[in-house]
Amino acid sequence: MVPHMKVQDVRLLPLVGATPDGGWDEKSLEADTNLHTLVEVVTDEGITGLGSAFTSARLVEGAIDVLRPHLIGASALDPAATSELCHQQTFWQGRGGAITHAISAIDIALWDILGKVAGQPIGRLLGGRFRDSIKPYGSLLMDEPDILQASLEEGMSRGFQAFKIGWGPFGRRDRKTDEAIVRRARETLGPDRELMVDAGGSDAFWPHGFKWAVETARMLADYEVAWFEEPLRPDDIDGYIKLTEHSPVPISGCEVLTRRQAFLPWIEKRAVDYIQPDVTKVGGLSEEFRIAQYADDHSIRFVPHGWNTAVGLAADLQLVSACPNARWVEYITPAPYIEDLLVEPIRMDEDGLVRIPEGPGLGMRWNPEGIEKHTGGLNLTPSSL
Repeated sequence: MVPHMKVQDVRLLPLVGATPDGGWDEKSLEADTNLHTLVEVVTDEGITGLGSAFTSARLVEGAIDVLRPHLIGASALDPAATSELCHQQTFWQGRGGAITHAISAIDIALWDILGKVAGQPIGRLLGGRFRDSIKPYGSLLMDEPDILQASLEEGMSRGFQAFKIGWGPFGRRDRKTDEAIVRRARETLGPDRELMVDAGGSDAFWPHGFKWAVETARMLADYEVAWFEEPLRPDDIDGYIKLTEHSPVPISGCEVLTRRQAFLPWIEKRAVDYIQPDVTKVGGLSEEFRIAQYADDHSIRFVPHGWNTAVGLAADLQLVSACPNARWVEYITPAPYIEDLLVEPIRMDEDGLVRIPEGPGLGMRWNPEGIEKHTGGLNLTPSSL
């Protein structure tokens, strides 16, 4: 191992043209819109790491300009320390916003570098692997029952044994529609596959409060829904506390929060049953691992939010390997920013589980053709490891 390896450069590779529909204003879905940005960290020893930020490239670029004086020349082998340095030096310039999102990608890339140098998967470097495989749930958007049924059947044909359906017309039309969607989903999946429901309460101007949420939770219980996600606005912690206490199904949320400090009251007050930080927004692997550990100490399950990229999914797989309170990992389906970026496709076994990569760092090989396709011709920097 090179004990004094330093960060030499940071490169951005914006992903364009294949953002999943749903949850976005139409202005965010134009051909040149960018909502996910790959971030490459290059070291002075020629080793590179790759991260991902759930933020447009223009915002990440501005954040990197702020971070660069603290990042360039910093240790490339101490990801948590280098990331915390960046957090501490930017309290006054966007704490919790685009700068935190950018640090998320940098942190993932630094862990990837450390894993390559150590010859170990990140999960082992985080303290040890509790599992070698995990159940992915196919995450897809709700639609009219017939359309949703076809999407679920396609997902089952790919081997998924669990599904989360979200957003679409749910909670946006009437209760009859909500139940018709969930009923069709359960009929399609049968009694043995897991079904989760995401209301999408972080949608703009979400109209519902506690009474709608608790009544809907009672309906979902009739269909053996595994959890009810984002039924309230994302900052309504008092509403979540009350709902989690009274709901017959587990309540999940917190995907929009960033940095571990924001999660503390949600965990300490048990505002959710399952907590869902996003590694590409929250501050990276360093922050999310600490959140997951604290949640475990309070008997709260850890379910990484993963509506992002293959790099985010790779980071999530390493996280869940090292967290005893994890049971699932989110997998958007279908998702060009996942499938197209991988040399080897992710496959499930007969039980619907995926093997967690055991290779160094993130443990996945990136497809140069897919990266070139979705970045307008950009390529990764060759790495010496």
